Amino acid sequence: QVQLVESGGGLVQPGGSLRLTCAASGIISSNYDMGWYRQAPGKQRELVARAYAGGSTDYVDSSKGRFTISRDNAKNTVYLQMNTLKPEDTAIYYCNARHRNLVTVMYWGQGTQVTVSS
Repeated sequence: QVQLVESGGGLVQPGGSLRLTCAASGIISSNYDMGWYRQAPGKQRELVARAYAGGSTDYVDSSKGRFTISRDNAKNTVYLQMNTLKPEDTAIYYCNARHRNLVTVMYWGQGTQVTVSS
């Protein structure tokens, strides 16, 4: 079965950095747009960054210049490097895989908690 497993979350001080990792299995990741979403308490889930199968990337405005998404298709792995973290980045971060052609085919990871606090 398809599995997306996130790791790398935790507690970090404002201005610090974290790198999230998503390990995918059961899919050929080169056929999928890979993304990171987050959901904070009381808020809707939002897209943070996406790495398209074709190589382009998208970022939410609040993360531009601070976050970098990258992928290693040979390892079925996607990363989110998060720098200059702010308290408003606190959320559960979810890995997402969306088929590049059949975009309704979508998978989610279980999420990893990121807390930015002093």
